[in-house]
Amino acid sequence: MYERILVPTDGSEHAARAAAHALALSRAFDAELHVVTVINVAEAAGPFSAGGLDKEFVERLEERGEETIRSLDAVLDEADDVQTDVVRGTPSDAILDYAGDHEIDLIAMGTHGRSGIRRYIAGSVAERVVRRSDVPVLTVRKTERSRVDDGYDDVLVPVDGSDHALAAADHAIAIAKLFDARIHAVHVVDVGAASTTPRVTPPTTLVEQLRTAGEEAVDAVTTRANDAGVDVTTTVREGFPARTLLAYADDHDVDLVAMGTAGRTGLDRVLLGSTTEKLISRAEMPVLSVSADEQSPDE
Repeated sequence: MYERILVPTDGSEHAARAAAHALALSRAFDAELHVVTVINVAEAAGPFSAGGLDKEFVERLEERGEETIRSLDAVLDEADDVQTDVVRGTPSDAILDYAGDHEIDLIAMGTHGRSGIRRYIAGSVAERVVRRSDVPVLTVRKTERSRVDDGYDDVLVPVDGSDHALAAADHAIAIAKLFDARIHAVHVVDVGAASTTPRVTPPTTLVEQLRTAGEEAVDAVTTRANDAGVDVTTTVREGFPARTLLAYADDHDVDLVAMGTAGRTGLDRVLLGSTTEKLISRAEMPVLSVSADEQSPDE
């Protein structure tokens, strides 16, 4: 279960939208809500800090940080159990350190998505946190589809038979159970990867083998969902994974995507140019990224 949920905020509308999701999840799981903002004193001071930082300068930064947190009053006023803090350091490092020090179970944060994808890949705060976090990270863009409203009705779980996909499925099922939502377990037979060249259709026997493997993968999620008493629907499609999953999400009014990453050691490969990265940056709805090393939420 999620017992402590962290919301890092920079005062942006994306962060505010992430905070709304964190509030909904904190209520569902009866979790503490932690809201923090990070002040990077060294970066703010720039080259003029060689002789030491003026106390008043630091105090002004901290006051600005407190104002940033107060910008989430609409969320904070509704939270049953909330802690706020202004922390110092490099944003991604400070967020992860806070998460570790306070035994955070879930991080919910905003991302600029498609319009900021070059900056995202180059090393944004969200990318660094997803890359290095030991706990699931919910990334949220400010879009019409990312409004939390009454919770979640349909949760998409892309599956490929891997441990990290099953780890994500466990988190999705825990969320779906509390919100009375339906799980959509979807496997995409990657016709691009199966072809020797983009213009060559893969052999029928190979596609059939891949479809069989995909059906086994979605069946594993079905078993987990049935055991938890959660409604589930399964689909195996052929196509290009990111494009097919995004189309499925749009066609079925998906409220949340929960998908696995390959964990810290493999996340460079997974995030840069992968299906995970594409969904985080392009999906209109929030994306929950779960590492293969993450335990089931009930453990």
